[in-house]
Amino acid sequence: MTGLFLKGMTWHHPRGYDPMVACSKIWQEQTGVSIEWDKRSLQDFESFPVEALAKAYDLIVIDHPHVGQITKENCLLPLDRSDKSIEFDAISKGSVGQSFISYNWQKRQWAFPIDAAAQVQAWRPDLLANPPKKWREVIELARKGQVLLPLLPPHSLMTFFTLTGNLGQPCANDDSPVLIDPNAGNAAFDLMREIVDLVDPPCFEMDPIAVLERLAKTSAECCSPFIYGYANYAVKGFRENIVAFGDIPSTNGVNVKGSALGGTGIAVSAFSKHPAEATDFAYWIAGGELQSSLYATSGGQPGHATAWEDTHVNAATTDFYRATRATLQGAWLRPRHDGYMGFQKAASYRINDALKAKEKSEPLIADLNRLYRESFVG
Repeated sequence: MTGLFLKGMTWHHPRGYDPMVACSKIWQEQTGVSIEWDKRSLQDFESFPVEALAKAYDLIVIDHPHVGQITKENCLLPLDRSDKSIEFDAISKGSVGQSFISYNWQKRQWAFPIDAAAQVQAWRPDLLANPPKKWREVIELARKGQVLLPLLPPHSLMTFFTLTGNLGQPCANDDSPVLIDPNAGNAAFDLMREIVDLVDPPCFEMDPIAVLERLAKTSAECCSPFIYGYANYAVKGFRENIVAFGDIPSTNGVNVKGSALGGTGIAVSAFSKHPAEATDFAYWIAGGELQSSLYATSGGQPGHATAWEDTHVNAATTDFYRATRATLQGAWLRPRHDGYMGFQKAASYRINDALKAKEKSEPLIADLNRLYRESFVG
C-alpha cells in the first residue's frame, strides 16, 4: 500500500531507537509503508495515560510487566492471528527463555519480543581474567572495592528478585497475594545488604548504563554481578575499554537460574487505523531473519534465538549472546497484573531506604508483602 504512514513509539536509547529506524527504512522500500518513530522512557508508562499513548501511535514498544495494565484498558490488539499461524509459531519457537511467554496474558499474545535481556554479569576482561562464578568470589572482589551494582530504582528490586530466584525460592509472579516467603526474603535481603555495604554509595543513583559507563572507563572497579546487559558495551571501539558479559554468579554454587527477565516487545495499538499493516511490520521485525541481520547490526539487542546463536552477531559483541544464554534461559518472569507497576516503584524505594538505614530484613519483607498484596486492590 504505497504512501501509507504509521507512527511508532519506542524507548529512549540507541538500542531501542536505532534498529527501529533502520528496519523501517527497509520496510518502506519493500512495502511503501512509512513508519516514523518517537522515543519515550519505559517508565513513562507509569505516569502517561496509556489510552492517550495508544491513540497517538500505531506501534508501541513495551516492557512485559505493563501487559496487565495496558490490556485491561483495551489499548492493544492481540497478535495471535489464525492467518499468520506459521509465522507466529516460528517467532514462538525462537524465544530466548520466557521472552515470548512474557507477552502472553489471559491466553492472548499482546506483543512479540524484539529485545531480550535479563540481569547478567558484567566485567572488564583486561582487569579480571574470569568473572566470579560464586557469591563468595563476588564478595571478595567487593571487599577490594572492585564491584559496582546499579541500585537506582527499580534496579534494587530487580537485584532482590534475582537473588530470591537464584536461591531457589523466587518471588510470586501470579495471582498469589504473597510476594515472598519471609524466610526466603530475609535470606535474599541479607545477601543484598552484605554486598551493598561494600560498594560505592553513589551506586544508589546509578542505573545499568551509568554503571557500564563507569566500568568502561575506570581501572578501580572491574565487575558488576547483577546488571541488565547492554551488548553495545561489548563491541570493540564503542567505549575506551570493552565490558564483557556472562552468566550471573551462583548464590548456592549450583545454577544461574532466577535472574529477573527484562527486554522489550513490539505491540500494535487497538486504535490504529491501519492494524493489518502495523501487524505485518510487528511480525516482520520479530522474525529470526531480520533479528539476526539488520536489527542486530543496527545496534539492537535481538530477542530471537536465531540471532543469539549467530556466529557473526556473537563475534561482534565479544560473545555476549552465547556467554549469557544460560542466564536468559533460566530467567524469572516478573508479575504482570494491573497494579504491578505501582508496586515496583514503591518496593524499589522501600528497599533502598532499608539498605541506607541498615534495617533488619524482617520489617522490610513484611512491607514488601504488604505492598504487593495491596497492588491487587482496585
